[in-house]
Amino acid sequence: MNPSENSVAFGAPGIEPRWTSSAKEGVGTAYHTSCRLWFTLSHGIVNEIYYPHVDQPNTRDFQFLISDGETFCHEEKRDLTHAIEYPERDCLFYRLTNVEPRRRYRLVKYVFADPHRSVLLVHTKLEVLDESLRGRLSVHALLAPHLAGCGAGNSGWCSEIGDNKLLHAQRKNSHLLMACSSGFSRRSVGYIGFSDGWQDLMHNFKMDWEFQAAENGNIALTAEVELRDDGEFTVAVALGRSYQSAATKLFQSLAEPFELKRESYIRQWQRAVIDPKFDFTSDTTDDGGMYRLSRCVLLAHEDKVFQGAIVASLSIPWGETKSDQDLGGYHLVWTRDLVHSATALLATGQIGTPLRALIWLAAIQRPDGSFPQNSWIDGTAYWSGLQLDQVAFPILLAWRLHKHEALGLFSPRAMIVRAAARLILQGPVTAQERWEENAGYSPSTLAVVIAALACAAEWAKERGETEVADFILAYADWVTAHIEEWTVTTNGELIEGFPRHYIRVNPTDSNAPDPHADPNTTMIQLANGGGLHPARNVVGGDFLHLVRFGIRDANDPTVRDSIEVIDRVLKHDLPDGPGWRRYNHDGYGQKDDGSAFDGTGVGRCWPILTGERGHYELAAGRDPKRFIAAMENFANQGGMITEQLWDGPDLSATGGTRSGEPGGRMRRGCPTGAAMPLCWSHAEYVSLVRSRRDGVCFDRVEPAFARYVLDPVQTDYEIWSIRHPLHRVPRGKILRIILGAAASIVWSPNDWARTEQLDTTHQTKLDLWFADFPTADWPRGSVFAFTFFWHRDQRWEGRNWQVNIL
Repeated sequence: MNPSENSVAFGAPGIEPRWTSSAKEGVGTAYHTSCRLWFTLSHGIVNEIYYPHVDQPNTRDFQFLISDGETFCHEEKRDLTHAIEYPERDCLFYRLTNVEPRRRYRLVKYVFADPHRSVLLVHTKLEVLDESLRGRLSVHALLAPHLAGCGAGNSGWCSEIGDNKLLHAQRKNSHLLMACSSGFSRRSVGYIGFSDGWQDLMHNFKMDWEFQAAENGNIALTAEVELRDDGEFTVAVALGRSYQSAATKLFQSLAEPFELKRESYIRQWQRAVIDPKFDFTSDTTDDGGMYRLSRCVLLAHEDKVFQGAIVASLSIPWGETKSDQDLGGYHLVWTRDLVHSATALLATGQIGTPLRALIWLAAIQRPDGSFPQNSWIDGTAYWSGLQLDQVAFPILLAWRLHKHEALGLFSPRAMIVRAAARLILQGPVTAQERWEENAGYSPSTLAVVIAALACAAEWAKERGETEVADFILAYADWVTAHIEEWTVTTNGELIEGFPRHYIRVNPTDSNAPDPHADPNTTMIQLANGGGLHPARNVVGGDFLHLVRFGIRDANDPTVRDSIEVIDRVLKHDLPDGPGWRRYNHDGYGQKDDGSAFDGTGVGRCWPILTGERGHYELAAGRDPKRFIAAMENFANQGGMITEQLWDGPDLSATGGTRSGEPGGRMRRGCPTGAAMPLCWSHAEYVSLVRSRRDGVCFDRVEPAFARYVLDPVQTDYEIWSIRHPLHRVPRGKILRIILGAAASIVWSPNDWARTEQLDTTHQTKLDLWFADFPTADWPRGSVFAFTFFWHRDQRWEGRNWQVNIL
């Protein structure tokens, strides 16, 4: 077939679009904010190109097809062997070497972004090693646009500006242009699966089709590179909000020599190198390589317009199985992940990004003090869950910046006050724990909440606001006193001889929580097909946060017993070190046959949890260096640390399809198809390195540690709220009722035979109302009954509550 000029490709709209593997071997962007383009790499090629923000991918992949025109056509990612290198230290600048299996030729590619424009540059050299192929090879650029985050509805054309032959793709107001420094000799646009360049070249190893247009579909752009004698050329991919904008960037970028661009790109990154006093090389086992790279990876995930917004990962887990319906992937901002990333950067001595992250969080905080479950970088919520740890984490970030004298002129006081009030009114039951799957009493969530409130109280003390500090601490002390009651079973059946241990979460209805849920008897319905189980028999390492943040001693007997249980139930000895699963019966992960998670699967080992265990070992007085080494070894060839590791037996290509490898292998201890890199994984590693240097967990909150471990306080209060309406209170405690609005409390100690009234007191700093009822003089077995008259609305509540005095 030789389509005439201006012909339209056939096969519209193409096959259903899919994203690409999440198994990235590299991520990059220019350090300067004038370049608003990010890229990812895997299997020797470019995958997604993000523009104009770090949360918006515009391509599926970009690679080369190499043909001799007669006997073969090789696809880079599938047919060549790959090596990835960092030619320069402290810089996300890549050299990719892709070699033909018989070593007859190789492609050497330098991949980076224009240091001042939104243009991807791939400087390539074709090296012919077999003289019989010299002059016979052709190289074809193949790019699949997924503009503005969608593979459907893209349009493409061949276009010219002067003598320059280009390929142009568009969807709505997103434009992509591709050109080559040596020029293109042939070009075509087509629908994927029917008329794209791969179909053409794989048919007879020649590029016969030259379709000029393919509109409104899942398309691919194909161009044959005009090869010079030295085999070198630079392909540039520019993105813009108009054709003219993209074209201007493209030609301006190609007008300057590759060497100058490279030097400028490297110089920018190396200006941001680690201060020597934060170079903890001796605390690593790889001469600090992973530590420095992790810092770069975290910095690269920050947006350049909405500065401070750091997405969780430049990837879509199991992306090759995901369609346009999965818009978010992991290129969204989770407050928890953001604070982990910002804290890790602070641990390296970098204060600019952590402060910007805090300010970004303050800007997106809701009036009620909460934060979205996750959001786009402009703060628009994506999912709608509420997680108390994500309300608390910004307080911890603010506190750390304060203690490092890194707040500048920014005051986070309003954010802290609103978040603290929300924690008090909404807690202690979270609608979602940190794995975003279950409501209930979560030890990790409770640890973060207590630590955050301790920080908020200490800040109030520094400001001379002793009343608000005492109010916050009364709540934190009460939560701390009940941790074991809410989250420790005494009837565990997992390991003989260890009936007492922390459970993963004690479930209860998030809309009407049971204030006295019994961890020995509650049942938990696990997500992702995990099934229904007694909560006492579902365990995880979440309780380690209690030690990490300074709420419980590392040698607490219940903590030690719980360590024994999770080690026997969740630990896997992998080739490069110990790994732990999130919890038993976890369904979020690669299936046993190696196929992708599709709503059900098997939860695998998380490198994060190896790091968390390392922090525990440090708190217990042991050296965590072997855990540091394990995390370094968990990284792939490009130094990326994954979300999950395969912990089953090795699988061959016939045993299933691996998301991360075209060959279909799954190897024990290697990444699965989950997110990679995961910023949280890199942040956990960096924090562990810093913690080892300090000899104490970098996350430990000293006011909490002093109050709950060194000299444990007792609580005089039992806290009642509409969210958490206690049914019973031990005699002698002060029953504190906390409300979100002014009210009169009408109450009776004797089944309404006699009533009394007490107006609530306004805690003005927190904008909460409360009333205290000492119970020391009330007889055991008595019932305290009450209701409210709301002042603002001038109405009765319309229902009564009662609390039994024990």
